[in-house]
Amino acid sequence: MTLDIRDHDQPTQSPAPVGTPPPGEGVSRTLDRRSFLRRGAAAAGTVSAGAALLGAQREALAQWHSGCLFPGDAAILRFLAALEILETDLWQQYNELGGIQDAEVPGGTGNPAYTQALLALDTDMNQYIHDNTEDELTHEQFLNAYLIAHGAAPANLEPFRTLASSKATGAQQIGRLTNLMQLTVDTSWWTRYRDPNHNPDLDPRFVFPPAVPGLLNGRFPAIPRTDNDLTPPNHLQAIANTAGFHFATIEQGGTSLYPSLAQRVTDVEALRIVLSIGPTEAMHFQTWHDKAGNAPAVTDPTNGLTFPDLTDGGQLFQKNLIMPEPCPFLSRRLPRCSIVRPTETRGAAMGALNFLTAMGLFRGQPGAFFHYMRGLAVHADAARRGSDHLEDD
Repeated sequence: MTLDIRDHDQPTQSPAPVGTPPPGEGVSRTLDRRSFLRRGAAAAGTVSAGAALLGAQREALAQWHSGCLFPGDAAILRFLAALEILETDLWQQYNELGGIQDAEVPGGTGNPAYTQALLALDTDMNQYIHDNTEDELTHEQFLNAYLIAHGAAPANLEPFRTLASSKATGAQQIGRLTNLMQLTVDTSWWTRYRDPNHNPDLDPRFVFPPAVPGLLNGRFPAIPRTDNDLTPPNHLQAIANTAGFHFATIEQGGTSLYPSLAQRVTDVEALRIVLSIGPTEAMHFQTWHDKAGNAPAVTDPTNGLTFPDLTDGGQLFQKNLIMPEPCPFLSRRLPRCSIVRPTETRGAAMGALNFLTAMGLFRGQPGAFFHYMRGLAVHADAARRGSDHLEDD
């Protein structure tokens, strides 16, 4: 079956990635349950028999749910677990150099110069970085534990921890999943959340202008690559500014992804998980949205990257508009509403993966990594609410 992932690259047809069950995950129990119900229905010739059958149906459903997730729900939770693993990896790198290294978030020894540059965005930046790192770690651990507890395969990215660490003072020298040293950061979310007239779900071809156009025109470090990046001062500040905008860019993605995929979840408990984790991503986003607005206007003397003064840009760039401006939602016939956007569910998982890939977050990863991640995304996008199998749109 060819899966419809409109507006995104079609993955090469190949066997399901390791750790990703095929669309038939859990189907054997589903078929057994259906056979049981059919046999029971044929035998029910009286009201009392019908009542007994109803109780048997409930018992069978309860037993089925206790041991197996719906395949679509498992696929969604597995894809989210993989993204949380990736988030933990990138936040860990930020925390090692610019956060707080302690028993809650161990690793690294800090880089005083980089930490000081981050403090220009807010005096509590190191605490926020630490807490965001811890949050993502708990997300990945919970999601994988829940999958395992329900007999489903967890997300596993351990074979791909091969990317190089920063060589700057403070960083651990271990294999990484993500690359924070060659980023191309799309900051169009800044104007998207301030525009009262457009919604990417209703206006998919509308181009929201980026807050920092220069970040789209190259590959820039968000952490010092070596101690040579600690000078000159404007170069280091540009690196810290890049990090500040990258923080918000990552978290606005999660803010949209969770409600987008929630629309495909079937089981109430699985839905509760998605609806409980998703809002924490929104909390992260609003925090970093506010801090990005404090990034000093500066030009990097080594590469020309310019962070503009956003003070005079009008409403679309106004720094203190960190709450979503009301915009059209579902239909322009309805009143405008302050919402998370986008929340379109079609192709949401593949769209998120493509966005992170275009950012350069996975530069240096082998083809097997992309094969694995695309497999997870395809299965998540094939989930359907109320369905016990995966299907295309």
